[in-house]
Amino acid sequence: MVIVVNNPKSKYSEIIYLRESNNINEIFKKISSIKGPLEVKIFVINDSISSHKLSKFKNIFEKINIVSLRIYSNSRDTILAGKSLKIDSNFVNEREIKNKLHLFNLKETKDILHEGTVRSGDRISSNGNLCIIGDVNPGAIVSAKKNIYVWGKLLGVAFAGNGGDKNASITSLYLNPLQLRIADVIAIGPKDKPKNCYPEIAVIEKQTIIIKPHIIETKN
Repeated sequence: MVIVVNNPKSKYSEIIYLRESNNINEIFKKISSIKGPLEVKIFVINDSISSHKLSKFKNIFEKINIVSLRIYSNSRDTILAGKSLKIDSNFVNEREIKNKLHLFNLKETKDILHEGTVRSGDRISSNGNLCIIGDVNPGAIVSAKKNIYVWGKLLGVAFAGNGGDKNASITSLYLNPLQLRIADVIAIGPKDKPKNCYPEIAVIEKQTIIIKPHIIETKN
């Protein structure tokens, strides 16, 4: 089962691959932190999802600010279960489902450039690099599978390498975040405000996040 969560008013979307071993409550806790309104699409290939299980999903989604919930599956049992719960359920063949998921994956693999302030409560995520031209205010969360560049003040929470890339980095002209995270390493932001007039970069060294001057090398 694949769940795609999308905010139609922004570029943010999340793709979640749900397996039996996953903790469903943890996954939906993550979804509930995404600022709405949200569109949720459930893709089920060659699997039968019972009305009991779908009912659990629906009950959790009803606690979240969603504008639509749809199921796409090549399993007639799954479609009937969805319709019994009055969920918009669409029978499509396996190839069509994979084509739809491929389009989402293509969208997600692109780097994202955001121009403007990221305000408290906002959340921006990229499956590549994330470049923000503007400030990231306290209460905002930005994340990327690769690197994060903030050409402004980074005062909120930044999570680079959210796919496990420990070589990812976080760069800002004014680095004073509430929290930094790179892969599985977390650090609380410094208590003192930056006194330097140059950009800084956060990287992992010896399983610790360190902040150092960001030196841009130029070739003569």
